Amino acid sequence: MSFKLSARSKERLEGVDSRILEIIDYALTITPIDLGIPRDGGLRTAERQNQLFNTKLSKCDGYTYISAHQTGLAFDVYAYVDGKANWDRAHLTSVAAAILQAASVLGYKLEWGAHWQTWQDFPHFQLVGG
Repeated sequence: MSFKLSARSKERLEGVDSRILEIIDYALTITPIDLGIPRDGGLRTAERQNQLFNTKLSKCDGYTYISAHQTGLAFDVYAYVDGKANWDRAHLTSVAAAILQAASVLGYKLEWGAHWQTWQDFPHFQLVGG
């Protein structure tokens, strides 16, 4: 089954690195579960990043610790199941498998936040090495 990003998800990815768009487009052709981009799932300003930090939704404050979202090298996803956003780890893992496979096929090095040792961030992905 092949899926397509909604207009809202596409809008949320405006300004991210073009490789991210390639990865997501490819992943949508191979994922068994549809996906979407949440609010703040793409490019972020320092101010917005700091707001997310202050509400404990990010480990980066946007000023001293810069998020890859601020440089357009990161994106977040959710699984889209039964017509709504779903954050279940099993669903996100299935989506992640497609995203990581797409990145590999396209020759891009992509890091998944669920692989981090100190804090697992299942919806988060970022390009490695700029």
